[in-house]
Amino acid sequence: MNCRSICAVEGVAASGIKEGKFGLAIIRAEGSAAGVFTRNRVSAAPVELMRQQIKKGCLEAVVANSGCANAYTGRRGLDDAIEMTRIAGDALGIAPGRVGVASTGVIGRYLDIPLIRRQCHRLVPLLDRSPEAEASAAAAIMTTDTFPKHALIEAGGFCVAGITKGSGMIAPNMGTMLAFLYTDADISPAKLKDALRLATSRSFNRVVVDGDTSTNDIALCTATGFAGKVNYAEFCSALEACCRSLAVQIAKDGEGATKLLEVKVTGAPDEKGAAEVARTVIGSPLVKTAIYGEDPNWGRVIAAAGRAGIRFDPDSVSLWIGEGKAKCPLVKRGEIVADLKKAKGAMSGNRVSFTLDLAAGDGEATAWGCDLTEKYVEINGRYTT
Repeated sequence: MNCRSICAVEGVAASGIKEGKFGLAIIRAEGSAAGVFTRNRVSAAPVELMRQQIKKGCLEAVVANSGCANAYTGRRGLDDAIEMTRIAGDALGIAPGRVGVASTGVIGRYLDIPLIRRQCHRLVPLLDRSPEAEASAAAAIMTTDTFPKHALIEAGGFCVAGITKGSGMIAPNMGTMLAFLYTDADISPAKLKDALRLATSRSFNRVVVDGDTSTNDIALCTATGFAGKVNYAEFCSALEACCRSLAVQIAKDGEGATKLLEVKVTGAPDEKGAAEVARTVIGSPLVKTAIYGEDPNWGRVIAAAGRAGIRFDPDSVSLWIGEGKAKCPLVKRGEIVADLKKAKGAMSGNRVSFTLDLAAGDGEATAWGCDLTEKYVEINGRYTT
């Protein structure tokens, strides 16, 4: 699969390798940098290391492995994360402190450092800006993902691009599974950090596959500066659009999923409240299973919204299912008006959309997720064995 996203950004080169469950990706790009990370108290060693290293506001490369999360691994895990930066730094000829590091895979297992060293030295000579090189990097970081995830937004003489992985253990909180974002805009580390926080809050942090926040969630963004200074508001918009595209791809690729679920909430007291309601509905196992069964159970949607902790009058709520010409009302200002046949028809495809108006303000937000199927249990029931 040939893709064009991060390697379309001037100053970015990539390569990747996958050997069974164990992959390694290297992305070289020098510039100002920012990151957001999981809020899980059991955070992985590379997350702990990057929380410190990103304070310098610059990166020259990223090395990421799949197959082992290097999480809940104590002092050895932190030493191994540091060793990964040394291995990559030595191979690339740059200081280890300017190498970003990330891991994904099984929790509570130690890294195979000799394997990572061998893979790293094989990859560095292969660094390239070709679609094939980028595709190999995106595939290398996959675990239970069924497809690699790329996004490219071009606007105002600059571009923003990213690759990500994520399929299960998805309920991000201040970061995402693994996301590596790049832009050729010239942006200071402080402004890049602010833009990344806002973009992730409106994209990755609104995706729920199974309600589990990973120990390894990390999103790193590097600005190479080749396009020069740009309009900051326009940059923020482009970064958000890039992250949103990747977030929707993650939701679509949820473990065992057959349908993408989108919930748009309007009429909330504010954006934060709208996002909380949308995430609560998206994360409800009862809603997810109803989507899988193509059962337009509007009561489950309303009930989930009611436990989100946001103020609204249930008798003023309106709810629709579907999009465009297929959009049909289920509830209008608290009154059930559903046409069951039309509602089921709106659930027959691979994308199901709800619009929920709380009639309690001007806040709105959208969240994404997927249905919950038997396949999810099958994948996770034997994940380590």
